[in-house]
Amino acid sequence: MNIAKIMIPKISTAYLLENNTVRQGLEKFNRYGYTAVPVLDENGIYAGTVTEGDFLRHIMEIKSVEMKDHESYLIKDIIRKDFCPSLLIAAEQEDVIVAVSNQNFVPIVDGRGVFCGIITRKGVIESLANELEK
Repeated sequence: MNIAKIMIPKISTAYLLENNTVRQGLEKFNRYGYTAVPVLDENGIYAGTVTEGDFLRHIMEIKSVEMKDHESYLIKDIIRKDFCPSLLIAAEQEDVIVAVSNQNFVPIVDGRGVFCGIITRKGVIESLANELEK
């Protein structure tokens, strides 16, 4: 499977930086309506994925829904680094299938761990269907 062919590139993907504030993250989630977004470090290395649940746990922990109260907290403090593991751009088809069976999207990284983009479950299914038609 050619991951680069079905990948949504970084430039077309919503993501957060781990040093963004929780407020900035909440605003991005509100703007795009996503339930999960990749998080990168300052060098573009994939650091994890932040979810609506991560934000909800944070809001419950600090007991405030006021946006200004979330300006002093960083995304890196609320993400679960073991959630939504990435795949290498050269991953085998079997690994891709296993990953998308567990996640709606899979972050794709290069050999240095730099975030390249995402593949979606829908994109993988469409690619496999196209291969079957041939």
